Amino acid sequence: MTAHAAAVDRTLAALADPVRRRSVELLAEHPHRAGELAAAVGVSPPVMSRHLRVLRDAQLVDEEHPQFDARVRIISLRPQPMDALKAWLADAETGWSEQLAAFKAHVEHP
Repeated sequence: MTAHAAAVDRTLAALADPVRRRSVELLAEHPHRAGELAAAVGVSPPVMSRHLRVLRDAQLVDEEHPQFDARVRIISLRPQPMDALKAWLADAETGWSEQLAAFKAHVEHP
């Protein structure tokens, strides 16, 4: 398995959960504090922490601790994993389009 394929697999696995997908949607708007994300998606802070760990391990998010309070975690999206996923989807779509065009040509010409 290539590094690119492994990155896409990690991204898809992380996005398989609806709480993590909703978190990514919220983070696409702007960075959030971990507690804000938990409240917005309706989970407890410990549950949100576990979801954020998965997103961090998949390299989908970054976490910062502001100097004014080390207990605060600011979560932001990382664009690179999504770029890899978009490239994979574009390649897959090209293959599907070519197969459908070949099938259409086959059906239309007896």
